[in-house]
Amino acid sequence: MEFVTRNPEMQTLLDQARKAAGSEHTVLLQGESGTGKERLARYIHQNSERSQGPFVKVDCATVPEQLWESELFGYARGAFTGANREGKPGKFDLAAGGTIFLDEIGEVPPNIQVKLLRVLQDKAFDPIGATETRRADVRIVAATNRDLTQLKERGQFREDLYYRLNVLRLTLPPLRRRKEDLELLTQEILGRHVGAGKPLPKLTAEVMAAILLYDWPGNIRELENALYRAVLLSDPD
Repeated sequence: MEFVTRNPEMQTLLDQARKAAGSEHTVLLQGESGTGKERLARYIHQNSERSQGPFVKVDCATVPEQLWESELFGYARGAFTGANREGKPGKFDLAAGGTIFLDEIGEVPPNIQVKLLRVLQDKAFDPIGATETRRADVRIVAATNRDLTQLKERGQFREDLYYRLNVLRLTLPPLRRRKEDLELLTQEILGRHVGAGKPLPKLTAEVMAAILLYDWPGNIRELENALYRAVLLSDPD
């Protein structure tokens, strides 16, 4: 997975990401929604020594409160009434040998923050109902569009976990600061949409000027949606 960019800020960021990929340290990705945090996480994974292992994403904003522990750490056979009789592996099991991507880490509840801290400190976790501790053979990449420093100061995010996550912090610039990349990104997105070997839709000078003038508050995700919609609604040549 590569990035197309002429933007000096993004070029510096990618250089930092390549250096980060060569270590086992936790990486914290910050940036507005739609700036490409998951893509950068995959870029780090694919340039790391764990690239042949799995890349497992956890969307922390969508995990139901009562399922957090089993989702991350799994449970042993017969752990509780209604559980799968054979037990269930958690995301840390599934990511063994690879990378686990904790997206929107700021949404993790306090009781789970404690357990994540243990994984970071001891590289170990306990599935629900298990009698043996398991080793967490994973590299952790976390991401957020929230200000973790403010959450920490308000007591909503553990200070010790914050410092464990914030070893290497990479901040993705919003699209409004990457105007020189808009034409490149537009071509890349259209290429992915129409498929390999097919001609790209032609954009008039007026359309491209409008793309360059707009600030794209939804960032790359908004640009993708606008281009896909335009292609779907356009008349074939």
